[in-house]
Amino acid sequence: MNGLTSKQLIGFSIFLLAIFVGVPMAISATGRWDFYFTLTSVALLAIASAGVWLTFYIGRINIGQGAFALIGAYVSAILVAKAGISFWISLPVAGIFAALVSVLIGLPILRLRGVYFAMITLVLTQVVTLTALALPITNGAKGITSIPLPGGISLFGLQILPPFDSMADTKLAFYILACILMVLTYLALWRLVHSRLGHICRSMQQNEELASSIGINIAYIRIIIFAISSFFGGIGGALFGSISQSVYPSSFQVQDSVNFMLNCFLGGLGYVFGPMLGTLTLYFGWDLLFTLGKYQLLVYSVLLILVIRFLPNGLLSLRLGNIGKGGGK
Repeated sequence: MNGLTSKQLIGFSIFLLAIFVGVPMAISATGRWDFYFTLTSVALLAIASAGVWLTFYIGRINIGQGAFALIGAYVSAILVAKAGISFWISLPVAGIFAALVSVLIGLPILRLRGVYFAMITLVLTQVVTLTALALPITNGAKGITSIPLPGGISLFGLQILPPFDSMADTKLAFYILACILMVLTYLALWRLVHSRLGHICRSMQQNEELASSIGINIAYIRIIIFAISSFFGGIGGALFGSISQSVYPSSFQVQDSVNFMLNCFLGGLGYVFGPMLGTLTLYFGWDLLFTLGKYQLLVYSVLLILVIRFLPNGLLSLRLGNIGKGGGK
């Protein structure tokens, strides 16, 4: 199960062609350049949602991913705008910093039962928001603005990627960057799920007492998974700050943390690629329901309840085959 089957490889190849060739061709033909920003937003939200899915994989509900996305956005913005460090360096640093913060938080709370962990993560986003409002380095409510665009990348004197500010239109560049990071995130998630660590996580999900009885340090594994989850959140937040060239304490709110969780439910908790589909569906579905005016939230809630009731393993459970299967719930 560590490798992809021929059917899965074909499906993955079609997916890559669709996002890197099909979408740009369709946008160029229609002239809807604004779709680049929309799909870029979907990609970075899918990256953060992948981390939430991973915590579900060990049987924990994470409603605080918005906190780590906000941390990643601020860390990258401070490094790039105030310290003059390259965005390409700030990107992994933002993810690592978010992971380290999650370790400090996770050490005490990941020993608690799942319901208490969920309740504590629910307040994390608001705590980080209030911290951003109070710290001088984050400029309080004014936030950090005029964040420089990513610079170029050179290797042995050969320019591989030109600076973004030299491009006539950065929308396509950010779209490709976000999609590359999204693909790498889900490939890493797939590999983790089908590794020895993934099998341990699955055993913890099914019965933590049994896993502990065979010598598995479940508290240690929880912290590792929570750190990886938060790393994905930090990466998504850093990318958001670079795209918008600004970050504010309100850039990620509690509702965003809830949406990251809903993306996993909607796409399918039993599938690695569930959060990606859930993000795409929820993002565009909410916009489509906008035409209903004051009934938008009501219809949205009813549809979501129906999906959870009749498709408990998400939209991906409708399709045939095992592409993206992540061990199941």
